[in-house]
Amino acid sequence: MERNEADVTTAIAPQPAALTAGDRCDRCGAQAYLRVELQTGGELLFCAHHAREHGDKLREVASTVQDETHKLSATPAATED
Repeated sequence: MERNEADVTTAIAPQPAALTAGDRCDRCGAQAYLRVELQTGGELLFCAHHAREHGDKLREVASTVQDETHKLSATPAATED
């Protein structure tokens, strides 16, 4: 009995590049921590403040949301001795 099987490879969808200090909020110019890819095409970048302010509406119009606001608390603050 001959089996007819297709060669299958696994592929991972490309991940968007991590946001950097060079990525700036489209509202105020501060460092962006949120990237919103719109259902209609294009993307918007937002600082944490504006991401919180407009978050509900952004999620309604977004096809994907890349949220890196966790980076704001990832580095402990330096303490003075």
